[in-house]
Amino acid sequence: MSAEPNSLARAVELLAAGKWQQAHELVQPDTSTVAAWLHGIVHTLEGDLDNARYWYRRAARAFPGPEAVETEIAAARRTLDDANTERTRGVS
Repeated sequence: MSAEPNSLARAVELLAAGKWQQAHELVQPDTSTVAAWLHGIVHTLEGDLDNARYWYRRAARAFPGPEAVETEIAAARRTLDDANTERTRGVS
């Protein structure tokens, strides 16, 4: 099951604010690759790096380590923005 794109965008904003617990609630039920990536970021912020590595593998992404968490959040935001732009173009 995949969540609404807006809930994943909200999860990114929560991650950027350091509110990983709230972000976790949004990404946990979602089975998409992007949600798995965000789930990995959640566990990186939490400090559970073994679990973060697991979720990065589920997202088919290399785990960059905790020092890259801000870069990862920015990249996730761009990915969701790009997907939203593509969706908007398809609707016009």
